[in-house]
Amino acid sequence: MLDEPLRKWTAPLFTRAADALAWRNIRPSRVVIAGFLLSIAAFPAIMLGHYILALVLIAVGRSVDGLGGAVRRQTRSTDLGDFLDIALEYIYCAAIPFAFALADPSRALAACFFVFSFTVSATTFLAYSKFATRRGIDVKVGGVKGASHLAGLTDGAEAFIAFTIACIHPEWFGIVAYVFGIICFVSAGFRFAAAFSDFPEQ
Repeated sequence: MLDEPLRKWTAPLFTRAADALAWRNIRPSRVVIAGFLLSIAAFPAIMLGHYILALVLIAVGRSVDGLGGAVRRQTRSTDLGDFLDIALEYIYCAAIPFAFALADPSRALAACFFVFSFTVSATTFLAYSKFATRRGIDVKVGGVKGASHLAGLTDGAEAFIAFTIACIHPEWFGIVAYVFGIICFVSAGFRFAAAFSDFPEQ
């Protein structure tokens, strides 16, 4: 829900750096991988209880990932780049709540709910995108991602906000996980509704 407005706001900030990287023929996929590695470095930081360090790593990693999208706009989108952009973001989003559970096993149930609901949302997103593309329905967001988060209430920006709150107040992780999870289920419901509307049985 917030990804597209934020992308429009941050795009000018990334343009100059993206121009420099594109001019040096730096592939967008490499920038996306770098962003993922920085983000996933928060996993051991959270496990060890270094929550503020984890938040810094996540913030820098997500910024680099956004820069990768800007580089893609300056060059061109590729199947590999789109695959990495989606797959690595989902891996990072599932890894962070797992790290919170490892840091404190009492959070395990909330972390499981977070990952379960996120998986439901991701599955409906990917399934809808596959069949929408087959039917010629445009699912891209500004040509940036390989597919849009249709009716997405829980995109990357919302996940970042959830992780930010959890890192600043680790004792709130359970509340954050359950609220985020419920919104994921709502997003999945919207996608089911869209599927029934856009893919009518003959």
